[in-house]
Amino acid sequence: MQQNQLKMFSRITLFFVIATVLSQCKVNKNIPSKNVVDKIISKEVVVHGNRPIGKGEQPYQPSAKRINDIIHTVLDIRFNYQKQQVIGKATITIKPYFYPVSTLDLDARCFELKRVAMIGKDTLDLKYTYDTSVIHINLGREYQSSETYKIFIDYIAKPNENKQKGSAAISDAKGIYFINPLKTDPEKPREIWTQGETQSNSGWFPTNDVPNEKMTHEIYITADEKDVTLSNGEMIYSRINNDHTHTDYWKQSLPNSPYLVMMAIGEFEIIKDSWRDSVEVNYYVEKNYEKVARKIFGLTPEMMQFFSEKVTGIEYPWVKYSQIIGRDYVSGAMENTTATLHQESAQQDARQLVDGNEWEGTVAHELFHQWFGDLVTAESWSNLTVNESFADYSQLLWQEYKYGADAAGFENYKEMQNYLVSGSQSKDLVRFYYADKEDMFDAVSYQKGGRILHMLRNLVGDQAFFASLNKYLNTNKFGNGSAHKLRLAFEEVTGKDLNWFFNQWYFGNGHPRLDISSAYDAEAHKAMVVIKQTQSGEKVFRLPMAVDIFQGNQKTRHQIVANSKADTFYFAASVKPDLINVDADKITLAEKKDTKTLAEFIFQYNHAGNYLDRREAIEYASKKMSDTAAFNLIVKALKDPFDRIRAKALASFASSKLDASVLASIENIATNDAKRTVRADAIDILAKQKNAKYASLFVAACKDSSYTVAGAGLE
Repeated sequence: MQQNQLKMFSRITLFFVIATVLSQCKVNKNIPSKNVVDKIISKEVVVHGNRPIGKGEQPYQPSAKRINDIIHTVLDIRFNYQKQQVIGKATITIKPYFYPVSTLDLDARCFELKRVAMIGKDTLDLKYTYDTSVIHINLGREYQSSETYKIFIDYIAKPNENKQKGSAAISDAKGIYFINPLKTDPEKPREIWTQGETQSNSGWFPTNDVPNEKMTHEIYITADEKDVTLSNGEMIYSRINNDHTHTDYWKQSLPNSPYLVMMAIGEFEIIKDSWRDSVEVNYYVEKNYEKVARKIFGLTPEMMQFFSEKVTGIEYPWVKYSQIIGRDYVSGAMENTTATLHQESAQQDARQLVDGNEWEGTVAHELFHQWFGDLVTAESWSNLTVNESFADYSQLLWQEYKYGADAAGFENYKEMQNYLVSGSQSKDLVRFYYADKEDMFDAVSYQKGGRILHMLRNLVGDQAFFASLNKYLNTNKFGNGSAHKLRLAFEEVTGKDLNWFFNQWYFGNGHPRLDISSAYDAEAHKAMVVIKQTQSGEKVFRLPMAVDIFQGNQKTRHQIVANSKADTFYFAASVKPDLINVDADKITLAEKKDTKTLAEFIFQYNHAGNYLDRREAIEYASKKMSDTAAFNLIVKALKDPFDRIRAKALASFASSKLDASVLASIENIATNDAKRTVRADAIDILAKQKNAKYASLFVAACKDSSYTVAGAGLE
C-alpha cells in the first residue's frame, strides 16, 4: 500500500492558473511566486503520529486467533448500480485449524443474508445469527482438523451502510466503491473498484478478514457489455450473456490473504505488455491516456527482472501482473495480488511526463509488494514493517539500479527527512500496542523502516543482505512473516547474532541525535573524533559506522561502533587530515550536528563524493555566500552531474548579487539543462535580475513542452 498522497495541483493546472491570472492582472503583488507554488506542489507527504504509543497506554494487539481455516472461496458477483449494492453468492471451503469446531464466524459487514447453508450430498440450511459485522454459524455437528466442509452464502452487500472509518493512509473502509454509478457526471467514467486493506473486503464478500488467513479463490464477475473487468490471477474465460452483460471468470490458484482480493470494472483501455515473453503484463487506463500508458508503466517488466534476479533471487511468483487506475481512489495505490490499483494521479499526460514520471517510485513500491506483502504477508498489522518497509526500500533499490548512487542517495535522504519531521519518535517499528490497526500506516512503518533496512544492508554487506531476503521469502512463501522470522533468516545466512540490531531498531523506538567534533594532536600524530548522543532519555544507541580520514587524495577507512553517551576515537595520522568524514556512507538514521569548517566542507564536496556529502557542503556554503570560497563552491556545483545538486546550488543564489560569469552559467542552465525542472529553477533566478535582456528567453520558455519550464517563463 502506498501512503495516501495529497491530490496536488498538476503542472498543467499551475500553467493555466498563472496564464489566467496574468491575463487579468498586469500587476498584482499578491500573486505567489513560482517558488512558493512549487513548494506547495512538491511538498512531501508525511503521516504524522498523533499519540505516544507504548505498553500500558494502548491495548495489546495479537495476531488473529486461528480457529477455522479458509482453504478456497468461489464468488459469483453481480451489481445493482441504482442501489450501489453487490449481489453475491459465496461458496467457501473450510477446515478446522487444529481443534475440533462446531461453529464458524465469518466477517461480513452490512449484508442482507438470503441463505446460509452447508453443501454436501444435500444442501442443508444452517442456523445462524448476524450482528451486521459477523455471521455466527452453527455447523450442526463437530468437525475435526482432518475434515473440510463447504458453506454457501447468498447475500446482498450494502457498502453505503458501512460506517467503518479509514485512516491517514486509507481514507475510507467500505471495501467496494461505485464511482458515478448512475452516470450523472459526464466528466467522470463509471467504475467499480475494491479496496481490501486493512480488513475491508468483508464489505463485499464473507471471509475471515485477517492478514494471517491464506486462501485460493475464483470470482465470476458479471458486468455490462462495454465494461472490462480485472481481478486476481488468470482470466479463464469471458462469456457473453443474453442481457447485454458478460461474465468473466478469474482464478487465483496460489494462496493469498483475503485483503489482497480485488475487482475493478469499467471502460478501460488495456495496453498489453509482457515479462520474459511468458508472464502477461497489462496496463488499464482511461481512453485519453492510452498513448502514454507505456510512459507511465512501461518500466514494469524491467523492474520485474531486477527484483527477481538482483534483489530477491525469486522469479516473479504469480501468473500475471496488471496495473489499473481508479477514479476517486481512497489511497495512493494498493498491491492486490497480481493486480495493483493506482489512484488517478498516476494518469499523467504527455506534457507532464516531459518533466519525469512522478509515479515511477509508486510503480516500483507496489510491484515489490508482490514479494513482500503478497508472497509473504505480515502475520499481523503489528508486523506491518515486513510489508511496507520493504516496499518503501524498493524505491531506493530501483533508483540505485536504474539511475545510480546519487539518485539512491537522494531517495534515502528524502525519506529519512520524512520520518524525522513526522513526530513519530515514540513509536516502535514493530508495534504490539496501538488503538487501531489503521494507526500502523505511518512514517515509522514506511520511511523509518526503509532506512533501517538500509542500515542492515550496510551492516551485513550486499551479498549477505540479498541472500537473507531470499532465505526469508523461500522459508515463508505463501505464508506469513514477521520481524522475528526476518531476524532468523538474517542470522542463518550471516552466522551473526542480530538480536541487538532488531531489539534496538525493530522492537524499540526513537533515533539518536549526534554531536560530532574532531581535532588533531600534531605531537602524537593522532586524529580524534568525539561522538556525543544527545537525544533525551537514558536510551543509548549502538551505532556501527565508517569513518574516512582524508590526507590529500589518500583516504583511509576505519570501522567504529559508537555505543555510549560520549565516545572518543583516535586514528593515526602523520599530518592533520584535510577531512574526517564520520558516517562516511551516510546511512545512519540520526539527526547530526557536525563542527566541520568551510574548508573541510569544500574538501568534502570535491573528494567524499556521495550525494549527501555534496548536499551538506552546499548547505553549509550557502549560509556563507559572502565568503569567496563558499561562493565559488556554489558556482562549481552548478555543473554537478546530478540534477538535485544543481537545483540545490541554484537555490543558494536566490538573494545574491551575481556577476556576469555566474549569470552566463545560469543562462546556460535555463536554456540547455537536461532536466526541465532545473531549467525552471534557473529561469526563476534570472527573473529576479529584472533585466529586459532576458525577455526573449522567458517568451521562448513559455512555448516549452514542459509545464514547469513554461510556467516559469510565463510567470
